[in-house]
Amino acid sequence: MGVAEFDIRPFIEAIKMKLDGLPDGTIITKIQPSRTNCLSEESSVIWKEGKVVQGMMLRLKNVECGEVEIELQWIDIPGSRGL
Repeated sequence: MGVAEFDIRPFIEAIKMKLDGLPDGTIITKIQPSRTNCLSEESSVIWKEGKVVQGMMLRLKNVECGEVEIELQWIDIPGSRGL
C-alpha cells in the first residue's frame, strides 16, 4: 500500500471563516499540485449545500503507481467545542 500527504490548513482556514449565506458552489480557495503535496491535480475548497467541502486526487508514494480520490467535509456536532 502507498501513502499520500496533503496540507489540511486551507480546509481548516475556510471553516474558520464562518461562510454561512454563500451561494452553493462558491470556490473559497484553490490548492495547486506541487512537490510539497501529493495532489495530482488542482484541488478546490468549496461551499456546497451549507458545508465546506474539499475534493482531492492524491498520487500515492512508495508504490509503483496509484491514485486515490477523497473528499473532506466538515460536519458540526452539536455540543462539541469545534475549532
